[in-house]
Amino acid sequence: MENGQVCLRKGEEQDIRNGSLWIFDNEIDWVDEVCKDGDVVRVIDSRERFLAWGFFNGASRITVRLLSRDPDEVIDAAFFRRRIQRAWEYRKGLSFSNACRVVFGDSDGLPGLTVDKFGDYLSFQIVSLGMERWKQTVIDCLAAIFAPKGIYERDDVPVREKEGLPQITGCVLGSVPERVEILEHEARMLVDIPHGQKTGHFLDQQENRGRIRPYCAGRTVLDLCSHTGGFAIHAALYGADSVEAVDVSAEALDMLRQNAELNGVSGRITTTEANVFDLVKEYADQGKKFGLVICDPPAFAKNKKALEAAYRGYKELNLRCMKLAEDGGFLVSCSCSQFMTPELFLGMLRDAAADCGRTVRLIETLMQARDHPAALNAEQSWYLKGYILQVQDR
Repeated sequence: MENGQVCLRKGEEQDIRNGSLWIFDNEIDWVDEVCKDGDVVRVIDSRERFLAWGFFNGASRITVRLLSRDPDEVIDAAFFRRRIQRAWEYRKGLSFSNACRVVFGDSDGLPGLTVDKFGDYLSFQIVSLGMERWKQTVIDCLAAIFAPKGIYERDDVPVREKEGLPQITGCVLGSVPERVEILEHEARMLVDIPHGQKTGHFLDQQENRGRIRPYCAGRTVLDLCSHTGGFAIHAALYGADSVEAVDVSAEALDMLRQNAELNGVSGRITTTEANVFDLVKEYADQGKKFGLVICDPPAFAKNKKALEAAYRGYKELNLRCMKLAEDGGFLVSCSCSQFMTPELFLGMLRDAAADCGRTVRLIETLMQARDHPAALNAEQSWYLKGYILQVQDR
């Protein structure tokens, strides 16, 4: 079958040559009539020189998502098998095995595809029309490479609608239980693959949970937006005297308590169902102090238009968190919004520290785990950033 061609406007090809992975509608000069939404197309520059192969969707602002820069590459079932196998070999080489992100979309050359491994089970999500056309091929490749007990589809995200795709979920191979147990460092964690957030569990913070070990022993810990307890359980296992885990979701806190029991730390963890903004203000007004405050909220900025309001929200929350840290205590502050860049996030923390009136020292920088590699020229792939700070009285 003949591949359609997409020609870029003059000068727009440089971003692609520099490593950009997306082509937007306003960068395109013309599209030939052979191109159909969901097809693999040939991208050319204004002089009709080959640039890349990519998935085409004329109904999306991201009109082309790049697959390969090799003009001789054939996009077929073997291509997807090679890419998934390469992605898995990379993770294994870094000693990921029990639980990890196996495929991280564009960064692994598989735009629109996310695959997470939880023990003997896989959970996947597709957010591009082109990848949706190859869904059964992807499932077949995953089955052949991993021989899992079950594969679950978590295509229940609104972003699919921007690609003209419905939201669907369900087990597509074998069977998947309601709860799967995984191992993160020393922590045994329960994962709800069918109903949990994202693909079932926030694997991107897996390595950062291990990074808090030096700051936990003998301390009181406040874990804000704790979800199912990834940080809280680790803090307790690392010797914290007590951990208060706060989340707005009763369901998440119920699983957190199950995780605490599973790890034998129920006696040192309490749960509080509350809005974190209201709670940190209340605690700050009461003069409460903690040896370690962990602040890992959901993304405040879903798009660039929301960035200004998000900045104010992050600043207010972190200002309160700094006030809650005892003299010499620590604050772990994170943001998973791709629009809140590391530089902008650090600037927000500087502003919060200035208003707090305390000395705040930068101890460590954090980012998403190594199974979520960020492509340097695809800013959207570096979305998680964080800092470990020490807060002192002046």
